[in-house]
Amino acid sequence: MLTAIEGGVTAAKGYEAAGYEGGIKYKDRKDMAMIYSQKPCTVAGVFTSNVVKAAPVTWDKEIVQHSPYAQAVVVNAGIANACTGKQGYEYCKETADAAAEALQISSDAVLVASTGVIGMQLPIEKIAEGVTELARLKTDTLEAGTTAAEAIMTTDTRSKQVAVEFEVSGKKVRMGGMCKGSGMIHPNMCTMLGFVTSDVAISKELLQEALGENVKDTFNMISVDGDTSTNDTLLVMTNGMAENLAITTKGPDYEAFLEALNYVNTTLAKKMAGDGEGATALFETKVIRARNKEQAKLLAKSVICSSLTKAAIFGHDANWGRILCAMGYSGAQFDPDMVELFFQSKAGKIQIYKDGVATDYSEEEATKILSEPEVTVLVDMKSGNGEATAWGCDLTYDYVKINADYRS
Repeated sequence: MLTAIEGGVTAAKGYEAAGYEGGIKYKDRKDMAMIYSQKPCTVAGVFTSNVVKAAPVTWDKEIVQHSPYAQAVVVNAGIANACTGKQGYEYCKETADAAAEALQISSDAVLVASTGVIGMQLPIEKIAEGVTELARLKTDTLEAGTTAAEAIMTTDTRSKQVAVEFEVSGKKVRMGGMCKGSGMIHPNMCTMLGFVTSDVAISKELLQEALGENVKDTFNMISVDGDTSTNDTLLVMTNGMAENLAITTKGPDYEAFLEALNYVNTTLAKKMAGDGEGATALFETKVIRARNKEQAKLLAKSVICSSLTKAAIFGHDANWGRILCAMGYSGAQFDPDMVELFFQSKAGKIQIYKDGVATDYSEEEATKILSEPEVTVLVDMKSGNGEATAWGCDLTYDYVKINADYRS
């Protein structure tokens, strides 16, 4: 049984974390974080598909693919260390070396991540000093995990973390995570960073397979603005300290791990979508009875990515034509006369389109439903068994304001 519990990256056994005010770019706020495992971890990762990749992405891909284990992550907010050439990559190594010295581990076991403005070089002296302080401050408390989650924020309005407890081979095990991301969010593996920790023992091959498959239905099904970042990084670390019988083959234990990973990643992805820059609402599109899952994903993602639909959600306007239009250019082939559309939220559910025309719905009731902080468009394709859900947010005046002066 899966149970949601309090906490984030320090919820699982053996993990410590810290946040620190390093003065990297921001003033009067924490902007550096560390995650540390008391024992070496199996690690898996997925990264941006953008051809322009930040230096930390290149560093982490090497660690994930070639290092026997990982044991720490160092994150800075404010400067992305992207488009910074050889010096940017060298700063990744210097960051890892500083962490290795402070933690008495190998530099090949240190992952690094950055988020913020593209094209600026890191103030490496401040980074190195911050790493030393993070190593001194780290603890295994839930509060430390929260501090780390707060320290990696950029334009986020709130920190994002989650934790669960479940059972593997008769042992109680845990998984926790944190992420950041508010703008430049359209993952294809956002400036999205995500970190998941667990005390489960699982093989590297199965861990990477689980993450690679699950991200397709979770983080890759969100969008804030259609921009895929140079820095997208999602890492999962498992240290085996729950002492379960190691998961090396697919079966009930692997399925339990998958269920927990899906819950953690879905929860974090929704938190990210709902905190899109300037957003006032989490905008969910659920497609059911599509021809297949691939068609359902195309349709759901197209609707939540539509700027016109996002603007209608902001205005609490039941402009269903924009939804149907977005479906029509998604690339999926379907009969519009068979489709049924519904709006739903905590305020109720209303059908707005059926048999090729609008239903006789109440605009007042529709507006009430669309005025909630979480709004769902339900699309019934009536043509198969495929289902998919995508998450986005409304498009507001504040999105433009935030991004018009982001560098300053």
